[in-house]
Amino acid sequence: MAEKMKEERKTQYFASLKNVPTSPRKMRLVADMVRGMDVDKALYALKLHPKEASGRIEKLLLSALSNWEQKTSGNSADTANLYVKEIQVDSARSLKRLQTAPQGRAHRIRKRSNHVTLVIDSKND
Repeated sequence: MAEKMKEERKTQYFASLKNVPTSPRKMRLVADMVRGMDVDKALYALKLHPKEASGRIEKLLLSALSNWEQKTSGNSADTANLYVKEIQVDSARSLKRLQTAPQGRAHRIRKRSNHVTLVIDSKND
């Protein structure tokens, strides 16, 4: 099973981002917007989107495009008809902090982070 997954990974074009200091819920809002879009449209939408997470996903998408160009020995992304096949946002470590509260108490604050994995593919396949 592991060998099969390794062979499958060689034909996939992906990029991943680890320990992003944004909550997974906020990142999923932007990821859901991009899922299934053509790469050109996704880049344009991410560039104009006001959320902070869109800049991180835009950079990740550019990284996945670069990985695609390297694996396909320098083909241009314009003629390939690429789209965002899959994008996953998983929760990562959570930093626990304390905030002072009235009457000598304390409230716990969880500063969440996430992992993002983006897979692109060609529609011609």
